[in-house]
Amino acid sequence: MTASQASAAQARNTWRNWAGNQVVDDVDVVTPRTTSEIAPLLARAAADGRHVRPIGSSHSFTAIGAPRDVQLRLDRLDRVRHADTATGLVTVEAGIRLHQLNRALDALGLALANLGDIDAQTVAGAISTGTHGTGATYGGIATQVRALRLALPDGTELTCSETEHPEVFAAARVGLGALGVVIEVTLQTVPAFGLHAVERGDTLEAFLERFDDDCASTDHVELYWFPHTRRVLTKHNTRIAPDPDALRPLSRRRAWWDDEFLSNTVFGGLLAAGRRAPALVRPLARVSASALGDREFSDVSHRVFASPRRVRFEEMEYAVPREHGLDVLRELVRVVERSDWRIAVPVEVRVAAADDIALSTASGRDTLYVAVHTAPGSRDRDAYFGALEAIAGDVGGRPHWGKLHGLDADALRGRYPRFAEFTALRDRLDPGRVLANDHLDHVLGP
Repeated sequence: MTASQASAAQARNTWRNWAGNQVVDDVDVVTPRTTSEIAPLLARAAADGRHVRPIGSSHSFTAIGAPRDVQLRLDRLDRVRHADTATGLVTVEAGIRLHQLNRALDALGLALANLGDIDAQTVAGAISTGTHGTGATYGGIATQVRALRLALPDGTELTCSETEHPEVFAAARVGLGALGVVIEVTLQTVPAFGLHAVERGDTLEAFLERFDDDCASTDHVELYWFPHTRRVLTKHNTRIAPDPDALRPLSRRRAWWDDEFLSNTVFGGLLAAGRRAPALVRPLARVSASALGDREFSDVSHRVFASPRRVRFEEMEYAVPREHGLDVLRELVRVVERSDWRIAVPVEVRVAAADDIALSTASGRDTLYVAVHTAPGSRDRDAYFGALEAIAGDVGGRPHWGKLHGLDADALRGRYPRFAEFTALRDRLDPGRVLANDHLDHVLGP
């Protein structure tokens, strides 16, 4: 063992993702202490004919992070390397979790312009799989990236941006961990801001009628439809000044009641009851639809964007052209209502602006996202997920890279005009497929 090898913590382990639906036994796990250890590690693996997969928080539902030989954990690479409050440019190590980054930015008077509703992911994992939030004029987290530093399988490092290796930058922002290991990320942050949140129950029909108007007039709009009902929960978040004296956050008691007790403890109990007695799912869905009361509050942005998610589930999410989005949702509603399925988890609907990233789900088009979920092991999962996949496929839908789907490289090539650009870059940067696994071979080609 070389001195460089010895400096990284190593172990053999069983890996499973957050949802528990992906498991790999007897994995070599390496946890580097510094970014400089990674490129030599990849070169050694290439020489030995071994494959390496980087992993963040294991929050993807697919096997995108599943290792063949070696798993590269980035947990210890969690520092803010540089922050310029004048320009808002902040450089961080790839393994920093979003909730850690949010707190660090808050202390600097800065914030990410948009976030998803889970903040457990690492920065590298979030951008590499296309994690996004909601907002008709806002893109996913990858659109906030201004530079990346990659460790490559040939043992070198490469920095890319709009002016330095721009062809790599165009693809590596949503790189699936297939082009190189992201070791540092430079993000364009914005001055800290607050969000005024209004959450209301409504009927599905009423909200769909005004959905486009709401998305045009409100910064961040989100919809949850409760299957087997005509009820929805709507979330409208409007950006405001972060004046501590003007913000009206939820009381600790109300936050615990809504976000921990109802959304996690009670909801988890409802899912468990539905698994034991499937006939209860539809009446329990009506209980769920009415359990969360209306609320209005304001707080710093990251505390409003993200919520704790402690109940395990499995998820599929499709990105469809914005102009077809509501028709996709309406058809999904019709299919669920005609079925004998028992779906206990709400359907989530969000929007995002078009971007210019090769394999972003919003590449080249304004987008509406429809996400469906089931309890782990649900007997209806395959039929339910298959229905969304077929409906979305009719309008060129693109699956979220970190969520379950059934498409292979041939099908995905037809959904992404720049697919060949990405795979050609993969051939150049990782010709020996050191970073490959079975899942990447399936979705990108072997």
